[in-house]
Amino acid sequence: MHLRCSNTECAATLDLHDRALSCPVCAELLEVVIDPPTLSPAELRRVWLERRCSYDPRDLSGVWRFREFLPDGYSEIVTMGEGNCPLIKGKKTAQWAGLGNLRFKHLGWNPTACFKDLGMTVGVTEALFVGAKAVGCASTGNTSGSLAAYAARAGLHAKVYLPAGYVSANKLAQVLDFGAEVVQVDGNFDAALAQILRDANDGLYFLNSINPFRLEGQKIAMFEMLEQLGWQAPDYVVVPGGNLGNGSAFGKALEELHAAGFLDKLPRMVIVQAEGANPLAKLWRSGARELHPVEEPETAATAIRIGNPRSWKKALRTLHRTNGFVMDVSDQEIAEAKAMIGRDGIGCEPASATTLAALRKLARQGEIDRDAVVVAVLTGHALKDTDFIVNSHLREPALEGVCCA
Repeated sequence: MHLRCSNTECAATLDLHDRALSCPVCAELLEVVIDPPTLSPAELRRVWLERRCSYDPRDLSGVWRFREFLPDGYSEIVTMGEGNCPLIKGKKTAQWAGLGNLRFKHLGWNPTACFKDLGMTVGVTEALFVGAKAVGCASTGNTSGSLAAYAARAGLHAKVYLPAGYVSANKLAQVLDFGAEVVQVDGNFDAALAQILRDANDGLYFLNSINPFRLEGQKIAMFEMLEQLGWQAPDYVVVPGGNLGNGSAFGKALEELHAAGFLDKLPRMVIVQAEGANPLAKLWRSGARELHPVEEPETAATAIRIGNPRSWKKALRTLHRTNGFVMDVSDQEIAEAKAMIGRDGIGCEPASATTLAALRKLARQGEIDRDAVVVAVLTGHALKDTDFIVNSHLREPALEGVCCA
């Protein structure tokens, strides 16, 4: 195993445990190259299922259970049983969207109620391995809460940079509860990320999604999803797009599984952004070769209020390789979709609801077959942003198109 530049025209390599965050040759992001498994797909599927009967901490984790596709050599892992998240069939939501076969992969069922835990179990484990004493990140809220929790479990100091006034009280409360040091930055997420990169030193292990070990953990959501589907790939996987780490990670997982013989086909990846924070969607529509950041991103879906996503090239590669695409939805569409997910007894934070909003729009435009097998990824729990829920109902007690019965 080793690190490799994600730029296929460069493909420079580094030692697996090199703490570089970008390629020393071309400055692009790095990715982990996993050794091909020695067992066949049938043998691995059996092993992974058998581990569900084990009490080994690695097997109780919905991430480390699939460790043949993860970095190895760790004597100690930092885990809280992350993963193990349900695949929930949409009922009212499917009818509302105009689809016949809709499921939600709800990553908000993780220990800190969001998908970030999948990446943090691997990222913080690597931080311990390389001897870090402190870990840090910039965040719109979810990353900081997850980092703070896993750092606390590992006995590491956590330092988080947050855009002042732009993080939900629920997410800030998590960070404080887990004992992290908070640095509030004037400006948005992009300003917070720039600030921590300026302040970073050898004593602080950086754990935003440009860290390749973070994405190794996050990719495992696709392994679990496919196992729950009997290893039959859906037609579409729809995911919210903020800093675009998930789009990159999920694409990497699908490519690895396809290359190893687990999948006959790749599902089409759809990345959904909010209209007020949509640099990748604008690039896609224009056919441009370079991303132009949104200088002042604005959306009520604060988890994806990011104007300059660092993983855009990796995400774009995923879209091309899966014949996918990117689109955006309005805050009103997000609010209606979120309310509908709540009416289905599922619930999610606002950014997650972009997936259902996009699917409804696609179905209405006739751009997706009603009988397509679709998995929409929900990245965070409903209680991540309760102000959004309360304010939505105070402002619009009956959102358009949403049955309140």
